[in-house]
Amino acid sequence: MKRTRLAALLVTTALAATACGNDTTPTAADPKPGNGSGKQQDDSSSPASGESDSGSSATTTVPVYFVGDAPNGEVLFREFRKVEADNPAVEALALMTAGDALDPDYRTAYAVDGSFTDVQVDDDAIEVSLPDESWTTLPDGMSEQDARLAAQQLVYTVQGIAQSRLPVEIVLDGEPADLFGFGGQIGNEPELQVRSMVNVTSPEEGASVSGTFTASGVSSSFEATTPWEIRDASGAVVKDGFATAEGWMDKLYPWETEVDVSDLEPGTYTFVAMTDDPSGGAEGNGPAEDSKTIVVG
Repeated sequence: MKRTRLAALLVTTALAATACGNDTTPTAADPKPGNGSGKQQDDSSSPASGESDSGSSATTTVPVYFVGDAPNGEVLFREFRKVEADNPAVEALALMTAGDALDPDYRTAYAVDGSFTDVQVDDDAIEVSLPDESWTTLPDGMSEQDARLAAQQLVYTVQGIAQSRLPVEIVLDGEPADLFGFGGQIGNEPELQVRSMVNVTSPEEGASVSGTFTASGVSSSFEATTPWEIRDASGAVVKDGFATAEGWMDKLYPWETEVDVSDLEPGTYTFVAMTDDPSGGAEGNGPAEDSKTIVVG
């Protein structure tokens, strides 16, 4: 079976399928992080076009999944990250396993050193290579639930880069292997069971904003309503509003809204998006949230 490294695959797919939302295509392709000006790069444009800074190698933007907290426990949150274009999947997985997230609220489920060594794609699966045999059994300090979440971190990240819901096959030295004893071929669990019900894409953590900026993300929230707040350093809400997502209930859907900060004093604030809770906390675990620190200039 012919295999293709994801570096080459990115060039041909250019993440063009991100607007789809079916069972075979990764969903929730909201715009990539912008600079706070409201001018954003849409995810359907090709990230494999050789973005580069003067004197540096070409880079590409890829989704990386990390672990964070939600009312129902630990779930996955997505960040778009810029990595070197020659081997983006391996670069992305190195960030993922190390927990090297921009958002300090995110972390990794991996309790091991090192990372995966190779990622290749064929017609039937995405093949991911383990670094050594220690990764085939459950490490000390890692629970079976941690291993499950670690497996889903891997699956969602490489499927997002490949833009395909192909199963992920784990190999060691070219032979089938288990990841932490969890299994050798791993599929994605339904996103509403494993991902946060709300995820902010833009602004990204630490973004500088002024005037009016575009906030975006994904959610599955009551009647597609995604409330947002801006909180000052004391936690007081200084602005609020809501965005309307493209749908709700069956999966995560993109949302986007304009946020006016022109009347705020310069300083550091927190932008928070959340799911709507019509019960006012009387039912369920309460609203899910995702927050980003912003600097208003």
